[in-house]
Amino acid sequence: MTAPTPRDPGTGRPRKQIHLAAHFPGVNNTTVWSDPRAGSHIAFDSFAHFARTAERAKFDFLFLAEGLRLREQRGRVYDLDVVGRPDTFTVLAALAAVTDRLGLTGTINSTFNEPYEVARQFAGLDHLSAGRAAWNVVTSWDAFTGENFRRGGFLPQDQRYSRAEEFLATANELFDSWAESDLLADRETGAFLRDARAGAFVHRGQHFDIAGRFNVPRSPQGRPVIFQAGDSDEGREFAAASADAIFSRHSTLDAGQDFYADVKGRLARHGRTRDQLLILPAATFVLGDTDAEARELAHEVRRLQVSGPTAIAHLEHVWNRDLSAYDPDGPLPDIDPDPGPHTLAQGRASVRMFRDPLATAREWRERAAAEKLSIRELVIETTGRQSFVGSPATVADTIDAFVQADAADGFILVPHLTPGGLDGFADTVVPLLQERGVFRHEYTGTTLRDHLGLAHPDDGSRPDARRAAS
Repeated sequence: MTAPTPRDPGTGRPRKQIHLAAHFPGVNNTTVWSDPRAGSHIAFDSFAHFARTAERAKFDFLFLAEGLRLREQRGRVYDLDVVGRPDTFTVLAALAAVTDRLGLTGTINSTFNEPYEVARQFAGLDHLSAGRAAWNVVTSWDAFTGENFRRGGFLPQDQRYSRAEEFLATANELFDSWAESDLLADRETGAFLRDARAGAFVHRGQHFDIAGRFNVPRSPQGRPVIFQAGDSDEGREFAAASADAIFSRHSTLDAGQDFYADVKGRLARHGRTRDQLLILPAATFVLGDTDAEARELAHEVRRLQVSGPTAIAHLEHVWNRDLSAYDPDGPLPDIDPDPGPHTLAQGRASVRMFRDPLATAREWRERAAAEKLSIRELVIETTGRQSFVGSPATVADTIDAFVQADAADGFILVPHLTPGGLDGFADTVVPLLQERGVFRHEYTGTTLRDHLGLAHPDDGSRPDARRAAS
């Protein structure tokens, strides 16, 4: 007998089911490296432990970010960068062999790659994983990163989404160049394909002019699930037109509701319904036996995440000056930021992150003076804090409240420890969400599209790439 659908006691509406995923942190300031429980970010055992925990908790997917160049500051590799992160496709393909249902999401750049190559890799991953592949489509205007590639720095920032849109459309033409019947005929006969059009494609566009034959048959999901992570107006519109889910940074209730309403409100003009795009913010968490204990732990975690050298390095992103002589436990510099065209930081840790460094410096000085904050204390306060802090019951309540209030469809959790930082959440918070009836006890499908409630792109809804290529 099927359990009844839980309903919200206030509105009477069916309660939304929560989507949960896990982000293996890479190039960021989240990980507490000094903790003795912190493990390698390159050893496969770390990835395997993390993925198996997520699958044990019945999460939708695991998410991997991508860094195409190590960041630099003052001409040296940025201290908090992960040196030697393996290739995303290599890691995800290996994880496909040690998991059965967990979705496998990789961030792959559309600025420095080619559609044929990326489509082939994702179609291959979808086959190897029996339908669990997802692609987080990102762009880059960073010429510093582009120096690693033949076309380094060639693409103006205002064209990056134009290329991304055509890149994704071209990749979809490749995915769609095989029909289901082609693959079935091949499996049944074991011989060459009867339909000579199988895999044939032609694309003539502004950014790509390619023609040939795609050599990977139609994969179990038809196409990988598409994620998008941009927050600009162009990024939101791109997601509303083309993505299945958004990896958002809006993890507070008010900001989440505003973002949720804005992006979902864009779907209709692209002929899409609200359930065809999921909003999944990144979220950090700290658990304790009690709320008070969790708050104390969260304070300590923030101090470990923002060491003295880290605070100075972060301040240099705004000031664009060498501040290594300053005391992180002392006051902010009296000198103003250098707004010149050169940047002390290269890569994602760039001064470009702050559009008006002079205004930012004024705001920070005013706050530091009013609250009597040192450099390190100010950086702790201004670089974000944990999204969910409390006992397992409090965290479960908060996550459920956010989803039911349309601030998110779920969350992509980013623990501050790897590989074991997800274990406590899986063991304590997930069972409480299951008891509420808002999170699955078992997987009911086999593909990532099944987990996310997304339709399979059947032949009737697909552009007829084969006809165009014939």
